[in-house]
Amino acid sequence: MSAALLRPSLQALALAAAFGAAGSLALFTPTPSLAQAAATNARGLPDFTDLVDLVGPSVVNIRTLERAAARGNAEGGPDEEMLEFFRRFGIPIPPGVTPRGPRQGPPSDEARPRGVGSGFVLSADGFIMTNAHVVDGADELIVTLADKREFKARIVGADARTDVAVVKIEATGLVPVKVGDINRLRVGEWVMAIGSPFGLENTVTAGIVSAKQRDTGDYLPFIQTDVAINPGNSGGPLINMRGEVVGINSQIYSRSGGFQGISFAIPIDEAVRVSNELRASGRVTRGRIGVRIDQVGKEVAESLGMAQPKGALVRGVEPDSPAAKAGVEPGDIILKFDGKEIDKSVDLPRLVGNTKPGTRSTMTVLRRGSQRELNVVIAELEPERPEARAASPEPKPVPSNNATQSLGLTLAELGADDAKALKVKGGVRVIGVAGPATRAGLREGDVIVAVANTEVSSVKDVEAVLAKLDKSKPVNLLLRRGEWAQYAVVRPQAR
Repeated sequence: MSAALLRPSLQALALAAAFGAAGSLALFTPTPSLAQAAATNARGLPDFTDLVDLVGPSVVNIRTLERAAARGNAEGGPDEEMLEFFRRFGIPIPPGVTPRGPRQGPPSDEARPRGVGSGFVLSADGFIMTNAHVVDGADELIVTLADKREFKARIVGADARTDVAVVKIEATGLVPVKVGDINRLRVGEWVMAIGSPFGLENTVTAGIVSAKQRDTGDYLPFIQTDVAINPGNSGGPLINMRGEVVGINSQIYSRSGGFQGISFAIPIDEAVRVSNELRASGRVTRGRIGVRIDQVGKEVAESLGMAQPKGALVRGVEPDSPAAKAGVEPGDIILKFDGKEIDKSVDLPRLVGNTKPGTRSTMTVLRRGSQRELNVVIAELEPERPEARAASPEPKPVPSNNATQSLGLTLAELGADDAKALKVKGGVRVIGVAGPATRAGLREGDVIVAVANTEVSSVKDVEAVLAKLDKSKPVNLLLRRGEWAQYAVVRPQAR
């Protein structure tokens, strides 16, 4: 065998150095892009030292204090660096960290440690961005800069829905961060975090972006990473390899309270938008239309003739709300808002929330198999608005002799008072479920308002619709449960 056949190529050597398996990779011919990546890895892992020097001076430690007299509690708390750990994740105090005993004498007005977090300088005039949960409930804030200077800070504003807060210090010589473009962020690229995990200031960790557009909340799609984030890192920056901040570290997925390989960051574009509103008015103004929504399941989508499950299923409409005035009905599926597709139900509150109150918007809804356009005037979302609930009216059934036993349903007529209480034009009351209906999730007391996309007002209507359908195929039912609407797909009993 010639020496030429045994001599590895430069590409093979690069791959071997990258993966530590030269022998097993000798027969592999990489593509140009993979070869380029392998050659980069052959030179070693990314060097973050320059990034730390560049961004480090912009990262701050935030200590929160509370006054014992204001809380009416003379008990001492756990060690300072663990306070956020207990408060944020609600876990028992681990061995070795014991609470301080009761204070001797009457409570004093002395400020004492409450928690720790991180933040970063947003502008040279002293505005600092962090998480809302870091500053929540604090009587005093102490900001420590990278050069060890300490300043008392005031809260400019905090938005619990996005977990973004802005605080202000009076200081000079501040180095603001450079804000990155979230659209350039790619899954798999290296990112770095600087913060104060467990109160340990200026701690640097690194990893990669695991996913984008991760849905964990109503108003924000998060960035998921495997960067080590622990209690105390909250509010610190997530930094790309260009030294730009692309997110605010906010949450971790954990069963123990410690880092387990999954952490979440608020996208910086959303955070900056919120911070601008907080700096301008101290609060965030959001739009609302007054609907309760849910996901559209695959079976429901198929039964309605939709090519794929998408949109937001309207389960309930608040009385006198913008949606009610626009003609939205429970059971509608909202497909578009202001011309933008609603792919998942969480898209709707984000689009509506980002719309200025008073704006006249359009919605495309699917109602019993046909689309229609509705105009809605956006109202303002009130802070922490309580969810409206209404008890289901007591059933007053008039049993029918013609039950739809093939679906496992026993039905009764719906009285006019019941229809008025539920705000429906008509329907039939479910007074018994068995077999297929039970498996589909129907319950006694449900009110069926449509069968196979056809409105029904009596048991005879239901039987007339069922008589025209293929008895072997599933049937979609639009029903009301209390004040909320939902679809159920009933599969007939096999014979």
